[in-house]
Amino acid sequence: MSSQNWTTTPITTSIVRGALELERTPQGTLLHRLPSWARAQCADPQLAMVESQPSGVRLAFRSSATAIEIDVLRSRTTYAGIPPRPDGVIELVVDGRVVAHTVTSGGTTVTIDMATGAPDQETGPVLTARFTDLPDAMKDIEIWLPHNETIEIVELRTDAPVEPGRAPGRPVWLHHGSSISHGSNATHPTEIWPAAAARLGGAELINLGFGGSALLDPFTARTIRDTSADLISVKIGINLVNTDLMRLRAFGPAVHGFLDTIREGHPVIPLLVVSPTFCAIHEDTPGPGSFDLGALAGGVVRFRATGDPAERAAGKLTLTVIRDALASIVRQRQAGDPHLFYLDGRELYGESDSAEYPLQDALHPDPATHRLMGERFAQFAFADGAPLDTRCQ
Repeated sequence: MSSQNWTTTPITTSIVRGALELERTPQGTLLHRLPSWARAQCADPQLAMVESQPSGVRLAFRSSATAIEIDVLRSRTTYAGIPPRPDGVIELVVDGRVVAHTVTSGGTTVTIDMATGAPDQETGPVLTARFTDLPDAMKDIEIWLPHNETIEIVELRTDAPVEPGRAPGRPVWLHHGSSISHGSNATHPTEIWPAAAARLGGAELINLGFGGSALLDPFTARTIRDTSADLISVKIGINLVNTDLMRLRAFGPAVHGFLDTIREGHPVIPLLVVSPTFCAIHEDTPGPGSFDLGALAGGVVRFRATGDPAERAAGKLTLTVIRDALASIVRQRQAGDPHLFYLDGRELYGESDSAEYPLQDALHPDPATHRLMGERFAQFAFADGAPLDTRCQ
């Protein structure tokens, strides 16, 4: 910490947007995107990791501060023999414009031996992200936290007092999806496709994209049901295939139950069901998905589908099967739900896009593709007269 006079501001819900719960820890404040009662209903370590990664979460306040410091302690997981993902990024947004960023370091890194499952833990220091030379005038400030690392906020300091950000005056859009919605392979938290779409569409984002964990879990549906929102979208499919979690017989009733639960809390607001974007390995080949070991031997992360296309006859799910089923379910429900809409995910990223915007790991979009998807979603969902038209809210 530098020697100048600082104002320390507690991390409370008054300045946090996009998180559903704050947990006090010995170090500071851990931000959760699922409430504790929901976390208690699932012991999956993958879900525990991704819901605590603050994708779409930001601190929002007003201040005339010219300097800001935020101390954070990150936690990240890597795998021996697999190239690590890039470090996280903290971005500073002033009056709606990204003006600076800091790359994370230190904290706790757990490296897992994939052959044995044994973890090796390395502990580093707290990171202080510093932003200086800001305009000496009252302004709207947002600090966007890394979408791909668990972050504990230790302390927030400014050289002028802070007040909570003004009510956004924009409709709240709650989105649920998989690692693609979480932001995998994007490099900056403001550039994941839901953040880009929200910015273009004039919406206030709550992002419940959970890497590997968009699995029609009832506790996720109840969380959406109980969260205040003006617009909702749910992107369903890819994780059900690459985890090989269920068969077609279970899929339809599970989708109906998921949507029924959401409608218990939000009976008439616009609800958009989005089917999977194009992913060649799973279009007609069931899961489970797996690392491509041949690519890994060359130091490249790629995924592959390990199922047999013939197993579709026994009810195994593929992206093609899921799109057909979702479209049918939405058509059926629209007879009694005029505020329910459907978007074929290939409108966001389709086969024709794969030449110019290839999925480099065969599964996740790169930063340019996140921008493309955000632009297309905003055009489809938020434009005048569109399913989630923000001007109608």
